[in-house]
Amino acid sequence: MKILIPIKRVNDYNVKVRPNQTNTDVDLNNVKMAMNPFCEIAVEEAIRLKEAGKADEIVVVTIGDDKHQEQLRTALALGADRAILVKTEQNLQPLSVAKVLVKVFEKESPNLVIMGKVGIDGDHNQTGQMFAAMTGLPQATFASELNLNGGSVEVTREIDGGLETLSAPLPAVVTTDLRLNEPRYASLPNIMKAKRKPLEELSVDDLGVEISNNVETISVELPPERQEGVKVESVDALIDKLKNEAKVI
Repeated sequence: MKILIPIKRVNDYNVKVRPNQTNTDVDLNNVKMAMNPFCEIAVEEAIRLKEAGKADEIVVVTIGDDKHQEQLRTALALGADRAILVKTEQNLQPLSVAKVLVKVFEKESPNLVIMGKVGIDGDHNQTGQMFAAMTGLPQATFASELNLNGGSVEVTREIDGGLETLSAPLPAVVTTDLRLNEPRYASLPNIMKAKRKPLEELSVDDLGVEISNNVETISVELPPERQEGVKVESVDALIDKLKNEAKVI
């Protein structure tokens, strides 16, 4: 059983990002970068499956420049066995990312692909679904529970009406939600061991993928500041303001 985990390098979720001076993109100069939180959940789930004896090998992959090695090494320190860096200087959109991952999938032939449901930077929620469509694999998105049963995967997902349980034959694609698990921290010995684990470098050209970005970012702006609220001294005063000032009742 081999599990493939695509991961993404994003700004640390604790950092408040701002637009650059031209309002054409987010300013990431001197901003702390980290592994996408949903990708951390995917890595953790794969490690738990391996610890339970249900998986033999965990391979992580990311797309980007040499700086992305840091996030791959983090995944290796957490418990992944191998890493693949598909090198490119371009900032790829979800469709191009999915095309690259299809080639990696064909190269590695994993039994299960687990990825975060969304990147906290672009907030697209598209790559997993596009990848599944291109490979023809069954998909189960927004997983809050995952179990392997022989040649199938059983996924529980949260929906508006409660919980939905899906079963899909392997190989399959699963995207992770927040409540699937709580990722662990890498220990210092494992961080040192991760430096000796194999990290393979490929290029987009090596995989024969043509990249084209079809979506243009017109402007990046901060949301408008919320106006300061007011306190009222009674329910009658609240009703009066809702009726006469806000005019919502």
